[in-house]
Amino acid sequence: MTAILEGTDFDFLGRKYTGKVRDVYEQPDRLILVSTDRHSSFDRIIAHIPHKGQVLNEISAFWFDKTKDIVPNHVIAVPDPNVTVGRKCKTVPVEAVVRGYITGVTDTSLWTHYAKGKRDFGNFRLPDGMKKNEKLPELVFTPSTKEEAHDRPMSPQELIAEGIVSQETIAAVERTAIALYRRGAEIAEKCGLILVDTKYEFGTDADGKLVLIDEIHTPDSSRYWQRETYRPRFDKGEEPEYFDKEFLRLWFRDHCDPYRDATLPPAPRELVEELSRRYIRMYEQITGMPFKPGEEPIAARIARNLKPYAVPPSR
Repeated sequence: MTAILEGTDFDFLGRKYTGKVRDVYEQPDRLILVSTDRHSSFDRIIAHIPHKGQVLNEISAFWFDKTKDIVPNHVIAVPDPNVTVGRKCKTVPVEAVVRGYITGVTDTSLWTHYAKGKRDFGNFRLPDGMKKNEKLPELVFTPSTKEEAHDRPMSPQELIAEGIVSQETIAAVERTAIALYRRGAEIAEKCGLILVDTKYEFGTDADGKLVLIDEIHTPDSSRYWQRETYRPRFDKGEEPEYFDKEFLRLWFRDHCDPYRDATLPPAPRELVEELSRRYIRMYEQITGMPFKPGEEPIAARIARNLKPYAVPPSR
């Protein structure tokens, strides 16, 4: 079976922080972000998906390059298929969500609120008579807070009122996020995809200017539908054809209690391999390039490629 990268432990890169998917090494003026193959759901790791880390890192690198004329980004270098070296920025404590279509099934989704009768969302109002998965009359900005427990959807006015961000900052975030979405949607359309909705994270540099950080337009941070089949399916009241990770989540829900069980059963090999194939297909459709797996063993390759970023040992 293909090698996977469960995690890293490089003692020459500085202090390590372990996120859901990335291992982040902190240095005085930069961060080393290593994308692993960890797959998260139910607020825990449920599987390790071959090539997922490389796919996410390289898709982000593709989009950072395609949008750098809109807003500066944190990328200093991509020295390895699984690694981005980024400038250290002061994080803006807001998740910037832009939506082009009304959809979703969660309690916080736009469609769920709309189906219950909500029309006024603070910074925008939706007309009556919309259908699920319909294109919105115009792009909408639905930010949320960034918190340890659960993010809270809030209007820009509420974010300002609670002192989370200034009016100037949230206005710049909204303006930039919408410009990024427009660029993403334009390129996605040429690839046969619809960029449905997405989220961005921003920081500020030493001069207080906005910088795009984290990831951009990956299958984990964005919802994509296949463009060719969208209209026929919508007209028949069917769900769009989309990048589906849900089948693995549903398997765990049907075979255990993933929120309460201390130990989870191993994910079936055939499901793990299928999800890996889907990530690779999305990479190839988005970038238009064939996927080339990085050299194995992965950790040894990364260690070799990151030697130039070693921090001097403390005396």
